[in-house]
Amino acid sequence: MSAVYARRRITNIVALVLSGCATLLGLIFLVWILWITLENGISAITPTLFTKITAYADQGGLSNAIVGSLIMDLMALMICAPIGVLAGTYLAEYASSTRLGASIRFLNDILLSAPSIVLGLFVYVIVVLPMSNLTNGAISFSGFAGSVALALIGLPVIVRTTDEMLQLVPGTLREAALSLGIPQWKLTMQVLMRAAFSGILTGVLLALARLAGETAPLLFTAFGNNFMTAHPLDKMASMPVTIYQYTNDPNPALHAIAWAGALLITLFVLALSLLTRIMFSRKKVSYE
Repeated sequence: MSAVYARRRITNIVALVLSGCATLLGLIFLVWILWITLENGISAITPTLFTKITAYADQGGLSNAIVGSLIMDLMALMICAPIGVLAGTYLAEYASSTRLGASIRFLNDILLSAPSIVLGLFVYVIVVLPMSNLTNGAISFSGFAGSVALALIGLPVIVRTTDEMLQLVPGTLREAALSLGIPQWKLTMQVLMRAAFSGILTGVLLALARLAGETAPLLFTAFGNNFMTAHPLDKMASMPVTIYQYTNDPNPALHAIAWAGALLITLFVLALSLLTRIMFSRKKVSYE
């Protein structure tokens, strides 16, 4: 028996060392990326960056791109968040062990792993081209089309997260509520959704974090705009597309603005995560 325990102890130590090395390697690359982004982008974080538009070239800023990204990301969330939460709730509570539920999960996983450029081309065909037919053949790139493409990217993330978070809710909560005669819809809305709210919101934030950095689908849908616009049917600038365009320019001043844009996106996602953790920590304290 001593030999068996010794072998298990050695295996455990080796597994812990390998896991620690993998974690350390991941943290090294994460810190490296953050440091490079901060080092190259901090110098371009000036008031001009937030007050001027990209039409001023190397003397300009990112105000129109910031506004465009916020508008399209919020519109995309307004489209995909309700659908994703409802679909995930249906999968977890009404189609958990059915063939239909298994088929929907399989299709959702395919959509989750689909290349974003494919989704962008899909929206180009079903939204941009039909709208072009209504405008005498002129290609109708728009912020709305960009939002639809982003919504298709965020939808499977929210569906998958909602489904898994509701399945993690202890079955005793369901049994206790049903034993008291609570209807299924009230059980789902007032008990299960509350218990899984933090996980569901985390899924929405993960979807938003992914949408904030998507470039390829916006090239075929929103296209870009050097001027400020908030109309969803106009071409609309976005941070990822502007960064992509500026990195392809030989002008070093535009490279600095591109790094600043990348830093802003990183800080936005970080601030969103921190704000969510603070909100939930306060709620936890109040519940206790």
